Amino acid sequence: MAASIRVSVPYTVGFVKEEPQTRVRPSHDHDCESADIARSDVDKDFLCPICFQPMEDAFLTSCGHSFCYSCITTHLNNRNNCPNCARYLTADRLIPNFLVTKLMRKLTSFHCSGKISPAEHLRFVLQQGADLPMKDIDSLLHLLSERKRRVEQDEAESNMEVLLDFLHLSCQLKQEELAELQGDLQYLKEDIATVESRRQELLRAKKKFAKRSRLTADLSSPTLDTHSGCDQGINEGAISVWRGGQGGALAPLREHKLKGGNSIRTSAFAMAIKDDGKNGNYFANSFSDPHSESVGVPKINKRQRVLAQFEDLQEAYLMRRRKVARNQRHRQMQKQESMKEASKLSESYQDGLEDFESILLAFTRYSRLRVVTELHHGDLFHSSNIVSSIEFDRDDEFFATAGVSRRIKVFDFSRVVNDVADVHCPVVEIPTRSKLSCLSWNKCEKSLIASSDYEGIVTLWDVNTRQSVMEYEEHERRAWSVDFSRTEPSMLVSGSDDGKVKVWCTRQETSALSLDMRANICCVKYNPGSSNHIAVGSADHHIHYFDLRNARIPLYVFKGHRKAVSYVKFISPTELASASTDSTLRLWDVQKDCLTRTLRGHTNEKNFVGLTVNSEYVACGSESNEVFVYHKAMSKPAAWHRFGSQNPDDSDDDSSHFISAVCWKSESPTMLAANSQGTIKVLVLAA
Repeated sequence: MAASIRVSVPYTVGFVKEEPQTRVRPSHDHDCESADIARSDVDKDFLCPICFQPMEDAFLTSCGHSFCYSCITTHLNNRNNCPNCARYLTADRLIPNFLVTKLMRKLTSFHCSGKISPAEHLRFVLQQGADLPMKDIDSLLHLLSERKRRVEQDEAESNMEVLLDFLHLSCQLKQEELAELQGDLQYLKEDIATVESRRQELLRAKKKFAKRSRLTADLSSPTLDTHSGCDQGINEGAISVWRGGQGGALAPLREHKLKGGNSIRTSAFAMAIKDDGKNGNYFANSFSDPHSESVGVPKINKRQRVLAQFEDLQEAYLMRRRKVARNQRHRQMQKQESMKEASKLSESYQDGLEDFESILLAFTRYSRLRVVTELHHGDLFHSSNIVSSIEFDRDDEFFATAGVSRRIKVFDFSRVVNDVADVHCPVVEIPTRSKLSCLSWNKCEKSLIASSDYEGIVTLWDVNTRQSVMEYEEHERRAWSVDFSRTEPSMLVSGSDDGKVKVWCTRQETSALSLDMRANICCVKYNPGSSNHIAVGSADHHIHYFDLRNARIPLYVFKGHRKAVSYVKFISPTELASASTDSTLRLWDVQKDCLTRTLRGHTNEKNFVGLTVNSEYVACGSESNEVFVYHKAMSKPAAWHRFGSQNPDDSDDDSSHFISAVCWKSESPTMLAANSQGTIKVLVLAA
């Protein structure tokens, strides 16, 4: 019977073990006693059999066992027996064990003496009432005073060192900033001198050709309109000087010296027309009559545009000039330069200015979007006419649209632009069984187009036969994006709400590769320079850049957006643009794995508003029913166009509509834009 009772003892001990751990220890030893005192350091006889800790306020039972007072009283509240021998026991049979309590305090003090600091030990000794003679007290005071002085001196020296380090670092940083500013000023002075020199050459060319044109007019015919010849000569001089560069600016003119003056002027004028306004018209405007109203307004507009984004332009200029200077210093450190190498560096030194000049000309060239034509994508049988995707074919001859109306419509671009009719009919119309989210035209096989739909199906279509060639049904939820590879036309990639990215081959019926991103996939895009690299934008706010040859982990993860990434597009094989519902566009360098610029101005918080890029410009839609165009070197819009009423304060305009798709026509200033009403506009950048 006793044995059975002993078996129940461990349960009792285990039950009451937690309670003593919450008790508050006396203040006189709280700072020195630790719960992690090793049991090997304490005799087991001094451990409480209930909590297995050194006993506090030990009490002895009538059967001769000692316990912590709190432990044994808690136990006796539940059972009337001794935890050790199971004999009958009640609280009135407990007596204090003063000997064990005294020994435990001495043992605790011994263990704490090796752990507390000397100051705590001294304080503890004094608190215990240590009797020290006056001589020892004076000696201790002297030592403490000396120690205090030394500590204060060390602390003051340390503070001075920290302050001095701060001042030295601040001085160094300011000197670096000053050196950078001085370098920037030097760049500006040198470039001002360079541009002034080129300007003087242009002015001399202007006077020279004006004089020659007057002489030629006087000799050829008294009735000849000299003003026209003068303008042509001026245009020719400006264009020739511009194209001649710094060295030998008038070289092209020397080759044609007075070979029938009119023929020279005619060829120069033809060159200006052929240049399509990029350089020729710019300088022709610059050297026309300064009082002419048609010329003064564009010049003022260009200056206003420059001032509106002066900080961005200045940053772009300095970034390029500093980069050239760094390259020069790097080359100088690598090898000893000869005179020939120095001349090469001098040429490369001007690359920063020429690069920025091209950016400035491109930025100031356009200021608005002009509507060329407009067509309606609406379907009488569907109340919703959102155009979710629009894309040109390989040769920019046709463009295809798709959306919630369950139709792929293919239009002849030249017919749409040149036809003055209000109704534009598609040349091909393909019905689909589900709403479409994205289109991708094969850049090799002109008749092949891929689509993704709301049922998660990726379909290949033959535009000529209007039939599906292949259907891929592995996605479990809505597929948002599909894209053909440019370098390997048989490969395409898709992304879906099921968190899967799938790579397909047109020659097989199942996916060639599947990536589980564990987040909704909003967009996928092949790198135009490689069939092995893709960019994936997802609802986790990041862009994942993969090498499909080792797709276990991404090469890079571009972080910066605050909301879901809705679109990714490659400006070049090394430049990536992304759009997000945080109302920003971001440009990334996929080689250096870094953010290069953030573009703001449009509104995008919940819808897919489209994104398209070319080598210089990035365009996107907005939930304000507007199209915005950015130059990739500027953070603010360069131009924009509003669908519907052009007056943003017009109360009749439905503000619930948004731009849903945009697409550039290759490298031209022409683009397509569609909105949620089903309206499609052909827009062109204009001055």
